[in-house]
Amino acid sequence: MAPHNFPQQTGYYKGKVRDVYSIGSDLLVMIASDRISAFDVILPRTIPYKGQVLNQIAAYMLGQTADICPNWLMSCPAPNVSIGQKCVPFKIEMVVRGNLVGHAWRTYQSGKRTLCGVDMPEGLKENDFFPTPLITPSTKAAEGHDEDISKEEIIMGGLATAEEWATLEKYALALFERGKSIAAKRGLILADTKYEFGKLGDTIYLMDEIHTPDSSRYFYADNFEQRQATGERQKQLSKEFVREWLIANNFMGKEGQTVPAMTDEWINTISKRYIELYEKVIGEQFIPIDLTEIETVEAINQALNKLLK
Repeated sequence: MAPHNFPQQTGYYKGKVRDVYSIGSDLLVMIASDRISAFDVILPRTIPYKGQVLNQIAAYMLGQTADICPNWLMSCPAPNVSIGQKCVPFKIEMVVRGNLVGHAWRTYQSGKRTLCGVDMPEGLKENDFFPTPLITPSTKAAEGHDEDISKEEIIMGGLATAEEWATLEKYALALFERGKSIAAKRGLILADTKYEFGKLGDTIYLMDEIHTPDSSRYFYADNFEQRQATGERQKQLSKEFVREWLIANNFMGKEGQTVPAMTDEWINTISKRYIELYEKVIGEQFIPIDLTEIETVEAINQALNKLLK
């Protein structure tokens, strides 16, 4: 969508995959686009219904975890739009890992046994469960790559007080347990995920999207142990398959590398994988909704007019 002027709009920010509008000093309108990014690069083509899938999974999951901690969401006036409270964000992401996969596995494979100041036990294979979930935070970079950071560095650097960290840790682990429990009912394993938090006054709020394929990695529980025992690749639902395709085509977001061409067939495959994840995680059929830009803007305006009264 092109930038718009909404009632009492005070700011506009175009992120990698979302357009964010500040309304007054209290509200945010977040539009989940169909853009897709990997290795911190926006890929050249959009993925049909990706924005709707992510927005609706996030709204569902925020509803399912509202008893654990307060969250920012107030309204979803359109399939790919969320309106909520504007918080002052902590400049860290709370990454929770139940399984040795992704960045943690790459670190482990390199011979290191410490990630973000957290010890990882010896003798694990890729995708094995950790004895208990680990929190491995990262900094939220305005530009470029997020960086690993330890709890001690967060507190020393003033990114959160010791008291705030204790709350963030408690919320992140409780949210992960709830996410795992929801996933288990659907035959999935929530392997890892990330949460973002902010403050309104003295209260810590959960922000942004949670338990979506862009912020999380899911394995199929069926035959998981058997695959681990035989060294077979795990079946997973996440954006990882896009990253793997890019790596196979010699692209990892490094200087001088070119994003490989994306065929219509490949775009369609990615879209189907996102829809599959929606249906698997939510347990309901995905109903694609095609609103025009004018209809989306009208729905946002109506919602804002109610909220601003």
